[in-house]
Amino acid sequence: MTPPNSAESGPPMSPVQALESRHLLQTYRRIPVVFTRGEGVYLYDDSGRGYLDLVSGIGVASLGHANPVLAAALSDQARTLLHTSNLYYHALQGKVAARLTALSALPRVFFCNSGTEAVEACLKFARRFWHTSGDLGRTGFVALDHAFHGRTLGSLSITWDEHYRTPFEPLLGGVQWVSATDPAALDAAVSSSTAAIIVEAIQGEGGVRPLGTEMAAAIQRARQRTGALLIADEVQCGLGRTGTAFGYQRLGLQPDLAAIGKALGGGVPVGAALVSQAVADAVSFGDHGTTYGGNLLACRAALVFLEALTDGGLLDHVRDVGEYFGTGLRALAAKHPVVREVRGAGVMWGLDLAEDASQYVEAAFEQGLLINRTANTVIRMLPPFVITRAEIDRALTILDHVFTACAGEPAAS
Repeated sequence: MTPPNSAESGPPMSPVQALESRHLLQTYRRIPVVFTRGEGVYLYDDSGRGYLDLVSGIGVASLGHANPVLAAALSDQARTLLHTSNLYYHALQGKVAARLTALSALPRVFFCNSGTEAVEACLKFARRFWHTSGDLGRTGFVALDHAFHGRTLGSLSITWDEHYRTPFEPLLGGVQWVSATDPAALDAAVSSSTAAIIVEAIQGEGGVRPLGTEMAAAIQRARQRTGALLIADEVQCGLGRTGTAFGYQRLGLQPDLAAIGKALGGGVPVGAALVSQAVADAVSFGDHGTTYGGNLLACRAALVFLEALTDGGLLDHVRDVGEYFGTGLRALAAKHPVVREVRGAGVMWGLDLAEDASQYVEAAFEQGLLINRTANTVIRMLPPFVITRAEIDRALTILDHVFTACAGEPAAS
């Protein structure tokens, strides 16, 4: 049987592509480029061509590529000690946790390896809270339309798009979906059987859709009425990406649990579940665990990022370039009718188009700009936090050319 991405089913492949096509499970539709190095907000392919990267590994390369401070810290840690397991103490977990609790106002941290694992941990801890409380019927979750929370069985169960869920059913039961723009529907869905409501302050994979203040108020009322916990999925919109430490802070919400990942390690896999003291008090030894979570390498990376975010002024930088980027994108939208809406904040932006976004992503790639498509019609941009105004200007210029070419508009005279 010919592998799906073999040379027989398309144009000739590079040796890297050919090797992958023979041995890797084919779960990704990759763009046919091989990147070999990075620097700042640029990636370089095996021919030496540079690309302005507004994807940043899907929101991961928060400090840019080959950040010298991060590289030095990881090199030092690798020469010292990488991993001991959670059977023992080491000096870094507490330091990272202290910074995260100060930023989030959630006093307890469970380290894991990814955002999906962090969501999974939050789901477990929410259920554990009610089990410890003696309310064994309180197992349901309320989630929002267009939500994406991950691909493990638990996080997949609260991911909205059926195309992700259907091949793996049956999943967790007791999940109710409500429109993110219908406060009354949320109020009706949350009941005494709801363990937790889970929300993204800005939905990422679902199309860069910010949660409205009316919906945030409805969530708060439902919590007060029923006691349901709130899980904030901050994997994509958290840790400074929107210009605040966490997206929920923009909405005046204080969750009981929060899931983080992506930006935290600057490229090193790390995630965490942040929990309130009440939830922490309900958790017992052995309730959850991880072999790699919170290892020294991941914690060292997280410390470098968190120090840059707060002590290094990176959060202020995100606010500045985010406002500049948003102004430029809105100007593009006013010029190009194909852009229906500009959504986002900080360095998390989406352009909702009047048609499928695929050809625009491909055209941008040909011009040396990396963006990606989500929710079919949305161009999503998650650049490194360190992007400059000059680099934003270059991205906007390329996007201007792309919209003119792909939408069949007359070129400027």
